[in-house]
Amino acid sequence: MRLQLIDWIIVVASLLICFVPALFFGKRAGKNTSEFFVSGRSVPWWLAGLSMVATTFSSDTPNLVTDIVRRQGVAGNWVWWAFVMTGVATVFFYARMWRRSGVMTDLEFYEVRYSGKAAGVVRGFRALYLGFFFNCMIMASVNLAACKIAAILFGLERWQTLAFVGLLNVVFATHSGLWGVLVIDMIQFFIKMTAVIAAAYFALKLPEIGGMSGLVEKLSTKTGPNGLNYLSILPDFTNNWDIAFTVFIMPIAVQWWAVWYPGAEPGGGSYIAQRMLSSKSEKDSLRAVLFFNVAHYVLRPWPWILVGLCSIIVFPELSDIQKAFPNLDPKLVGHDIAYPAMLRCLPAGFIGLMVGGLIAANSSTILTHLNWGASYLVHDFYRRFFVKDADEKHYVWAGRMATLLLFFSSSATVFVLDSAKDTFDMILQVGAGTGLLYLLRWFWWRINAWCEVTAMISSFAVSIALLILKKQGIAFATSTNLLITIVFTTVCWLLAAYFAPQTDRKVLIDFYKKVRPFGPGWSAVRQEAGISEQEAAATHENIPLALLGWVAGCMMIWSSLFSVGNYLYGRMGLAAGLLWVFLITGGAVVWVINQLWSDSSTEA
Repeated sequence: MRLQLIDWIIVVASLLICFVPALFFGKRAGKNTSEFFVSGRSVPWWLAGLSMVATTFSSDTPNLVTDIVRRQGVAGNWVWWAFVMTGVATVFFYARMWRRSGVMTDLEFYEVRYSGKAAGVVRGFRALYLGFFFNCMIMASVNLAACKIAAILFGLERWQTLAFVGLLNVVFATHSGLWGVLVIDMIQFFIKMTAVIAAAYFALKLPEIGGMSGLVEKLSTKTGPNGLNYLSILPDFTNNWDIAFTVFIMPIAVQWWAVWYPGAEPGGGSYIAQRMLSSKSEKDSLRAVLFFNVAHYVLRPWPWILVGLCSIIVFPELSDIQKAFPNLDPKLVGHDIAYPAMLRCLPAGFIGLMVGGLIAANSSTILTHLNWGASYLVHDFYRRFFVKDADEKHYVWAGRMATLLLFFSSSATVFVLDSAKDTFDMILQVGAGTGLLYLLRWFWWRINAWCEVTAMISSFAVSIALLILKKQGIAFATSTNLLITIVFTTVCWLLAAYFAPQTDRKVLIDFYKKVRPFGPGWSAVRQEAGISEQEAAATHENIPLALLGWVAGCMMIWSSLFSVGNYLYGRMGLAAGLLWVFLITGGAVVWVINQLWSDSSTEA
């Protein structure tokens, strides 16, 4: 593709608008690690929420959704739509407790919640496991998408793309800290949304598509493998049971609570926890997570889905993409590359906007992961175990060096990955079985540090064993692999809860007084702390109200998401009915939040 002068002007303008404001936060970020990693705990809810949305809107996300739509239809997106249940649970059950904990990173939580050497071991191990190895895999997936997009648009080699995005991201991540990341995220979100909406609009305007009505008409008569209906929002439970089980039943019944995935962690974690911890109050942390979930699942998906559906008509086979771009490296050709291939439909000016938007998408995610990963490596590993008494400027410098290490390591990983969907499945597999532990550790005193160690080791061991079996010709379906890992891992950590060394009672009592977890799982500790049931009831959340808020929140998000989809399909009656569901459940969410806050007497 050739960019006109107007495109280049728009690209440069987009980058200047995004990145120049972040330059002014370098001095503030360099004061101490609190400013560098959690913005001094003074971030308002709207900025924290926008940053969460922008971070999960990475350069690989449109590619991933396009890959899913081409292989499994619109209904295939239930593999991540099911995480609505995780996100809304974080809003009503976990956001305020995270903020009360007062930790700088979610890994510091381990030595607040647990005791003994095991607490330090799990904190240090997860600092390396998540902050380095897992984090590098995620960033590599994002940068792989950037490489595929740049190969389509400019014919660049992988190393050329990595050099460009790396220079941009590393400079700002090391200079501006989390404050700079938040400001960049806020501006990038609006640029990215404008760009992807424009991409969907012009894809529908293609002569071979014929607008929204033409798309619906053509795909209503075009079926995929095994009679797959590309347009259906729900899978076919009659003729495609295997797909329905994989993309709907497993995610809704098991995956949302059993699998750890960045941005959708059971109970909150990673950069979501970082944003909650940086919020200026408990109320801001709750509002930020609620806004994130609405924007993440309602505002963004349909522009990507529409481009993916259009690509099925324009490029029905992967060979059609190779023909359209004969100089494209065959190793990069996959269903996920159909999204950047569709960008050739954009007119002059809008191509520049899309390029600027895609650079923004890449940067918002990479900047967050560099800052988040560096916080683990410095605060939870280097400072905790090696250099404990240096001044704050030393640790800020160490954070900047850790940022460089993460960038170079993740860039090297790009060369061993193939597609966004394969990486997504691999991350889900490795995190399988740990989710229930992360949900219950807040509500059950018996969970100890050895449960965390056991869960990580068993989950990873089963994943490796299944990979070895696959190489030996013994392969199972993805859903079967997940179930095997979940069952084995859960049994292992439950055994550790009863038979491994228990957490010191003083640590449990201190944690209870500080975080104020609610429910019967802490009744024994509450009694030892000398707190009566009446005192506990006066300061703790209302569980039935929180459950109502959780159910209403999930229904609110799904009904609005599918109301938009049915409106686009031209199904006005169904769209109107879902809109009423959205209004009713949205009102219930607002009421529940007001009731919960009127019942609460404290705010951090």
